[in-house]
Amino acid sequence: MTKEEKSWILYDVANSAYSLIITATIFPIFFKNFAAKGMEGYDSTAWLGYGNSIYTFAIAFLAPFLGTMGDYRGKKKNFFLFFVILAVVSTLSFSFITEGAWIHAIVLYVISALGFAGANIFYDSFLIDVTVEERLDWISTNGYAWGYIGSVIPFIIGIVFILHYDKIGLEGPLNAMYLTFIITGVWWALFTIPLLRNVKQKYFIEPSSKPIRYSFNRLTNTVKDIRKYKNAFIFLLAYFFYIDGVDTIIKMAVAFGTDLGIDANTLIIILLVVQIIAFPCALIYGRLSKIISAKKMLLVGIGIYIIITITAYFIPWFSSVSIRITLFWVLSILVATSQGGIQALSRSLYGKLIPKEKSAEFFGFYNIFGKFAAIIGPFLMGIISQITQNTSFGLLSIIILFIIGGFFLLKVKEVRGEHELL
Repeated sequence: MTKEEKSWILYDVANSAYSLIITATIFPIFFKNFAAKGMEGYDSTAWLGYGNSIYTFAIAFLAPFLGTMGDYRGKKKNFFLFFVILAVVSTLSFSFITEGAWIHAIVLYVISALGFAGANIFYDSFLIDVTVEERLDWISTNGYAWGYIGSVIPFIIGIVFILHYDKIGLEGPLNAMYLTFIITGVWWALFTIPLLRNVKQKYFIEPSSKPIRYSFNRLTNTVKDIRKYKNAFIFLLAYFFYIDGVDTIIKMAVAFGTDLGIDANTLIIILLVVQIIAFPCALIYGRLSKIISAKKMLLVGIGIYIIITITAYFIPWFSSVSIRITLFWVLSILVATSQGGIQALSRSLYGKLIPKEKSAEFFGFYNIFGKFAAIIGPFLMGIISQITQNTSFGLLSIIILFIIGGFFLLKVKEVRGEHELL
């Protein structure tokens, strides 16, 4: 593995801590119990949801244009660094949020999430620059694999500090949360340094005298001539549907587990185990993609998620909590086997389908489809649950997304995007 490849992989270690600590676990608890203290639970949840919606729409709107600008010679790393600094500084600033300052908390959260998502546009597109086409799948899966392990380390440290704050000289769990936010930001910054030092933009477009205007023109032409990139476009349609199913299951897992009667401590343990198991499984996906192709491994992953969805449908049928917990463990392990692999191979397969010199622009579109995924799934699950008055049928409806995604994926040809320009 080259120095450039290792440096690129380490950034997944850097930013995965944010995903686990800020997006998924500690910050939502901090926001609801401290920053929004005194606010009704449904109100604080709603405002957290609004924050997610604001940054999602903002990055979805900006992503293609940012990507187009980033394709100019020497600009990709500049944009990447800007968004990393934005994210790290705002994450560190969480430690200054005072009790009841929910507006301050939401603003900082939106800025940090915008920085996280913005940096990922350029990070994903750097995959094309750091390795050769034959190694895209392996390097991408390594990124996700090491990211899982990387996120676990600061997360465990944070949990230990919060649970045993008095043993390290802190006054309460709040100060331990502040310290965890600082650790997350510092961790992120430190593991970003190798990429900044060792990774260079190899594929680019020469800058124009009017870069902003030219970027808009390039973006408009790409949208108009999307038929020239038919293969990449079909993949994005497939990705939109199946990743929507994946994201829906990820986001609904904790709530579903709670409804099954599983306590919070058990859910945290399950979450940690999933992160650890996902590490070797992502690498296995990368190895197998060399043997039977990335596309076929993605279809395998979609098949496993269909099994997960069907199994989840039957769990509420059991009245025994112990049986429900056992089956939930089985589901969680199944998720761990394929979650990282399906995300990593989606990134690398898409990288094979697009023109190299337009990688940042095309990954801008990839970011849009990824961000607007997880819209249909929760809506579909909600409306089916209400119509049938049965949550199990709502869960089962997610299968539709995997079937549609798999259907479009079958039509994708694993060839370089520029070969289509005939």
